[in-house]
Amino acid sequence: MLRRWLPLWTWLAPLVAWVLLGAFEAVPHPALMAAIGVALVACVLAAVHHAEVVAHRVGQPLGGLVLALAVTVIEVALIVALMLPDPAATRTLARDTIFAEIMIILNGMVGLCLMLGGSRHGEQVFGRYGVSAALATLATLSVMILILPNATINSPGPAYAPSQLAFVGVVTLVLYLVFVFVQTVRHRDYFVVGIGKVGEVDEAAPHGPRPSNRDAAIASLLLLAALAAVVLSAHDLAPTIEAEIAAAGAPRATLGIIIGVLVLLPESLTALKAALADRLQLSLNLALGSALASIGLTIPTVAAFALAHGWTLSLGLDLKEEILLALSLLVATSSLGTGRTTVMQGAVHLVIFAVYLFTAIVP
Repeated sequence: MLRRWLPLWTWLAPLVAWVLLGAFEAVPHPALMAAIGVALVACVLAAVHHAEVVAHRVGQPLGGLVLALAVTVIEVALIVALMLPDPAATRTLARDTIFAEIMIILNGMVGLCLMLGGSRHGEQVFGRYGVSAALATLATLSVMILILPNATINSPGPAYAPSQLAFVGVVTLVLYLVFVFVQTVRHRDYFVVGIGKVGEVDEAAPHGPRPSNRDAAIASLLLLAALAAVVLSAHDLAPTIEAEIAAAGAPRATLGIIIGVLVLLPESLTALKAALADRLQLSLNLALGSALASIGLTIPTVAAFALAHGWTLSLGLDLKEEILLALSLLVATSSLGTGRTTVMQGAVHLVIFAVYLFTAIVP
């Protein structure tokens, strides 16, 4: 059972990362930097895998929070590591990352799930009530974090004043926790995979039997090792990543896209597998849950760092990005509002995602 829950690569990833970090401290060679970059990606995947093992063992609602917290640690580590050298020059990084993740999830991840799932199974169905609640929460948080700062007058530019940032950070966290409570306790049957009709759930469908206490304990230790490796690797890689983006002449928003792709990669792969297996409800739970966790946990944490260090966070989007965000939320509400999807909805989301990527690179 140990090999089933903790395959060899999930052990090796943090071990290799720590060895490379130690070697780089002794001999800071560029080749080692490239190897650390690869190890960072492997550690992100390993950390999410170990978090899923622990989450499956402890069950809901605690399990969902374990997974969300693990992903948040990874995301915050990457953002803070890149902001520390020059907070003024990277004041838009949190905004760029959150916006990139919303676009990746709502259009890239959801679009691929609908397209691939629809290609294999024709029409796919899911529960509307849970998806509707998730989209309403996501729309509220997105506007509050990414659009409202443009309309405030107590602070110059697209930024909140310190008191406003503190307030928005608190209400963002509260709203996310309310959603988690609704999803995992109060109205759990709206979200559980395997629903036939309200109240009929298949607990074992997505995961099978739970891992043992021993497996969960080992996974917890490996999770901590992988997360620590991610934090240190991000710190070492930050100057190199910024230098490479500047050398390529790419817009600064590219950095947010890179972080978003890295953080969302594990959940995206799981969501795609679920869609191909005709479990679209699980795909949408993963996708929309990732978007909500990215805003609901990352923004309060980064805001706390900013307030503690006196940083200014530019959170407001420009007009082009506001239009793309509004279009994405409108289309997601329409395409996911019937409880049935085909490849048509997937194609629409993927086109919006392509437009987002193209206009991010060629603004």
